[in-house]
Amino acid sequence: MAHRITALLKTGAALALAATTLVACDDTSSAGAQSVHAVGSSTVYPFAKLVAENFSRSFPDMRSPLIESTGTGNGIQLFCSGLGPNTPDMVNASRRMKPSEFDTCASNKVDEIIELQVGLDGIVFASAKGGIMLNLTPETVYKALAAQPYGKPQTAKTWKDVDPALPAEPILVYGPPSTSGTRDALKELILEAGCKADPAMKALKESDEDKYKQICTEVRDDGAYVDQGEQDNLIVQKIEGNPKVVGIFGYSYLEENLDKVQDLPMNGVLASYENIASFKYPGARPLYVYIKKQHMRAIPGLQDFIKEWAKSWGKDGPLAKIGMVAMPPEAMTANAAKVDTMPVLTKAELEAK
Repeated sequence: MAHRITALLKTGAALALAATTLVACDDTSSAGAQSVHAVGSSTVYPFAKLVAENFSRSFPDMRSPLIESTGTGNGIQLFCSGLGPNTPDMVNASRRMKPSEFDTCASNKVDEIIELQVGLDGIVFASAKGGIMLNLTPETVYKALAAQPYGKPQTAKTWKDVDPALPAEPILVYGPPSTSGTRDALKELILEAGCKADPAMKALKESDEDKYKQICTEVRDDGAYVDQGEQDNLIVQKIEGNPKVVGIFGYSYLEENLDKVQDLPMNGVLASYENIASFKYPGARPLYVYIKKQHMRAIPGLQDFIKEWAKSWGKDGPLAKIGMVAMPPEAMTANAAKVDTMPVLTKAELEAK
């Protein structure tokens, strides 16, 4: 009899817990303790923090949003893990969500996602103020950092080995990890662009796309490229302390540290606000946030927090003042409309890019 009572108590507790979880996920009356929770990109992190601070000033009775810097890849993984109070409401991303990640979300019932582009950024190559100066191209960077440049063994030790016009200084680059959206954008915008300079690589893409991706985007692991984790400020510190080192990070960190570091031009173009806004700079990229529409009713302030983003992303707005590059007017108008209508993202939209 005692065993049966214990079993019934356990069953009742489990049912109560399940009911609590469902209520917390979909009932605003019981979700008062919940604050907006966003994870993701280290590049977007300072912008999201500022939006959160302004939101808290506008809505002092609401709990302050919780913003975590986990990297884009890890952030999307957390976002797609499911619904409910133990999962993030939003993910900040320095690249667009992949169709495969969209499928993971859908498999975990995260099947109503809102996608907003919030601004632009540039992948910056920099060195210490007065340190090594390199005139880079995507091809130069690819030859220097690829594990197998054009399918051949990586033998370059110095920048001069890559390009006779560059100094005979050792190749040493501090950059983002594989989980970072900045790393993904580095692969797509710079490494792959440099790889495709060889006509044989274009042919390889048609015959064996997996092999093409490996050759064109895999980064060397012999110490010339150092994965510095999801801490762009740490990369700034590393290059500041060594005049022969190159760092890779987002434009806002360059602008914030112009007294310590200098921009290295790409194709002769500097990573300036104007050059990123016009996409003249090869490393220009859009920044995104993704929101769970299913959490809208459950999380007080989530919709107002999204509106705070739209109030902040203008060319003369608070985000521009800390290094975000404003979107072109047509993109700004389109995304402001999304804030009002909250359309659900489809896989076809991701695949059409």
